Amino acid sequence: MAYSGGPMTEAMYYVLLALMRPNHGYQLMHAITEVSNGRLNMGPGTLYGVLSRMQKDGLISLAENDGRRKTYEITLEGKQALQVEYDRLKALIQDSWVLEEDARNE
Repeated sequence: MAYSGGPMTEAMYYVLLALMRPNHGYQLMHAITEVSNGRLNMGPGTLYGVLSRMQKDGLISLAENDGRRKTYEITLEGKQALQVEYDRLKALIQDSWVLEEDARNE
């Protein structure tokens, strides 16, 4: 079943960001921590659950499996879904101008 769109979980978003360069599981956990500036530390259970689901949805694919570890890469569909989510998040931030306006008026 292909990805049907809609808001992504935080874990999905960061996995796709980290897969802008092909990575295997251990590297991915470090890349996610780095990309999120240490805010998100993803454990193996969460990571492999997300990877399995995203692979089924066609957002990522297996680039290499040397028997010891699997290297994943983002697909074109994954890049498009990531861009849609980025645009959605950016719009949410832009729409929050009322918070700044309210703070300025206090």
